[in-house]
Amino acid sequence: MVARGSEVQPSAVRHNTPQNAARRSQRRGAGRLVGLGVGGAALLALLTGCDVGRTFHGFGWPQGGVTPEANKMYSLWIASVIAALAVGVFVWGLIFWCIIRYRKRGEELPVQTRFNMPMEFLYTIAPILVVAVLFYYTAVVQTDVNRVSKNPDVTVEVVAFKWNWQFNYRDGVGPDANTIASTLGTTEVVPVLVLPTNRSIRFEETSKDVIHSFWVPELLFKRDLFPGKIRNVFEVEKLQTEGAWVGRCAELCGTYHSMMNFEVRAVSPEKYDRFLAAKREGKTTQEALEAIGEPPLATTTHPFDTRRDEQNFNKTSAAGVGN
Repeated sequence: MVARGSEVQPSAVRHNTPQNAARRSQRRGAGRLVGLGVGGAALLALLTGCDVGRTFHGFGWPQGGVTPEANKMYSLWIASVIAALAVGVFVWGLIFWCIIRYRKRGEELPVQTRFNMPMEFLYTIAPILVVAVLFYYTAVVQTDVNRVSKNPDVTVEVVAFKWNWQFNYRDGVGPDANTIASTLGTTEVVPVLVLPTNRSIRFEETSKDVIHSFWVPELLFKRDLFPGKIRNVFEVEKLQTEGAWVGRCAELCGTYHSMMNFEVRAVSPEKYDRFLAAKREGKTTQEALEAIGEPPLATTTHPFDTRRDEQNFNKTSAAGVGN
């Protein structure tokens, strides 16, 4: 009969003297104390209420989200990274524990183990549970982020082209809605997209030429704009704070792709209504912004020098070669 059902006694004789047993007991006790100390320190750090994401700069994820959707995605990312680190620390701990605990101590052959049911159960079931939990919360957050309502408070049509933006304020949803005001970017003026706080906002995106990408880091959305009849749609529940944030094209679209910036300006609902009324009266975006007490030009970015002049195209040198 095999002892404990999982151990095969070695042919060599193990010398379990009282001195050796005492030493092993001391080592085990020290190891437990170290493990408890590390675990206690980690638990204390978490219980002190520190913002783990802010402490570690979001683990590479953009911080400062200004919408509920952005905060949900950020929280999911932080929780996923912490779970991954916890699993990693546990595995690393087991590896180093095995290296130290079962290192060679002589010529004696240690107990040979065929299998360990609790351990096999752990490393089979634990990964399934981890993946299932992450999948569940990912599905919940993804559903919330992609949800759109039938009647949003504000609908903006985002039109991209080489290499700028046009923002059309619409009176409804879908391609059949009417544009009641519009902002068009130029080489000299960065387009400013004015939006209200505490109102639901739908973005309907399309492109005039190639694939572009609408990206505002504080919204944590990056949605592609496709040419043709495809309208990429997403919605934010609300902008939680007033402010100005730079937006960019995040899809390589040609020569001046890196210069294709815009600005999102979030204002109070009262200012937004006054801005839209001024636009309907025929004022430019800059005049309408001044009318509500806002800076008329973008404050987070500036027009780029496209260098589209004869020196850029090297006409002088070309003429010299022809002669």
